[in-house]
Amino acid sequence: MGWALARRPAKRLESRTTRTPLSRSSEAGKELHESACPQTVDPACAVTTVEAPAGTVLLDADALRRTLSRIAHEIIEANPDLTRVALVGIQTRGVPLAHRLRRLIEERAGAAPDLGAVDITFYRDDVQVRGGGAPRHPQPVVRSTALDFPLEGKTVVLVDDVLYTGRTIRAAIEALFDYGRPERIQLAVLVDRGHRELPIRPDYVGKNLPTSRDERIQVQLVEVDEVDRILLVPAPEEAHEDG
Repeated sequence: MGWALARRPAKRLESRTTRTPLSRSSEAGKELHESACPQTVDPACAVTTVEAPAGTVLLDADALRRTLSRIAHEIIEANPDLTRVALVGIQTRGVPLAHRLRRLIEERAGAAPDLGAVDITFYRDDVQVRGGGAPRHPQPVVRSTALDFPLEGKTVVLVDDVLYTGRTIRAAIEALFDYGRPERIQLAVLVDRGHRELPIRPDYVGKNLPTSRDERIQVQLVEVDEVDRILLVPAPEEAHEDG
């Protein structure tokens, strides 16, 4: 959103407001409220960009539900034959998001895509360091991969909570190809926070939430965190997810 500076008398100094990522909380709250899909129209609303100050709730449970509803609608529109679609959640929070999207798609289209989960622990580029040195980041917990269907001929929709550098998605694609060769791979993310380090672009985006590198988007889901919301929290660079 733009900023306009009012004209001041010639002898007075102009008062300037410094713009920082995710500022002006009152306007952000209004934008979140106004971006909700009307109850009487199709849930496919346009992707919005939200600005808010650090340490605040960016999306509450209702806004998150509407956002997932729109993503489900877009997946249906882009894939006429849902029997050839598989939703694969990236551990951890991508998995419950994939489950929710599958339910929403089945409710709207009457067909449920295949469902899977992928763990990228051993495909990350920061798990080990050449020469036996210490890893740059704390090592992730190993979780399960479940792909109980053939990938050949499928359109695999990778599902994750936050897209950041793109390294998580690169690792997930590499993991998929160890199990088979899908016909296409698409990407659905709840939040795109920018700062890409690899040329990766999502096909389906819930919210574009621009951040600085000393901020972090924290997605909380009932299945993992006992609450549905998306927060903006301050965080040092070394604590950032690789998303």
